[in-house]
Amino acid sequence: MAPDDSTRGNARSAGASGWDTMRAVDRSRLIYLIRHGETAGNAERVVQVPGMPLSARGAAQADRLAHRLADAGIARILSSDLPRAAMTAEALRRRGDAPLDLDPLLQERNFGDVRGTPYAQLAVDLFAPDYAPPNGESWPTFRARVAEAWARVVAAAAATPGHLAVVTHGLVCRVLAETHLRLPAGQVAPLRWENTSVTICDGAAPWPVRLLNCAAHLDGQATGPRHDTTLA
Repeated sequence: MAPDDSTRGNARSAGASGWDTMRAVDRSRLIYLIRHGETAGNAERVVQVPGMPLSARGAAQADRLAHRLADAGIARILSSDLPRAAMTAEALRRRGDAPLDLDPLLQERNFGDVRGTPYAQLAVDLFAPDYAPPNGESWPTFRARVAEAWARVVAAAAATPGHLAVVTHGLVCRVLAETHLRLPAGQVAPLRWENTSVTICDGAAPWPVRLLNCAAHLDGQATGPRHDTTLA
């Protein structure tokens, strides 16, 4: 089944005030963790296939994200090499001219033979802890890969003379928030991550989160009605 979308409104309203707060904090080295923009697979509630690009709406979201972060001081961008993430990262690169590196370790969880299936037709809970998709990644395998990806992110942040942007996928964001970042007191890792949402944490251990899953830049988006999108 598809993940619970009930947190969407809370994430967006809390994120808007959080972004205002960010403007007043110091400019120490930060990591900007970003989910990719919307795809047709998101909008149609289909388990994503690897080559799915951004939709027109997703490209508009990426442009809004790039405008929002244009003066954020991002000095380097790491991104998943899947098209939906790479296209989102390219929008950031065009706006701010930071170098962009693609890393397959930042890819979304591989759902193997299930990819391309509408969520409504799934006979299993895709996100159950013990579910291993045929020819795909189990949760333990995926979490181990995300841990390896995070080690690369940490090394890149330490070597970057400025802020680092990391463009990836919903489940990667979720695992990072659950196991590698320190969330504010009383907050838990969201089950659902907004398209082009921004999460900001300090660039050094213990990586406290200053802003979580914020998509305030999409408020009032004029590219059509907002879709009930899927996680990955």
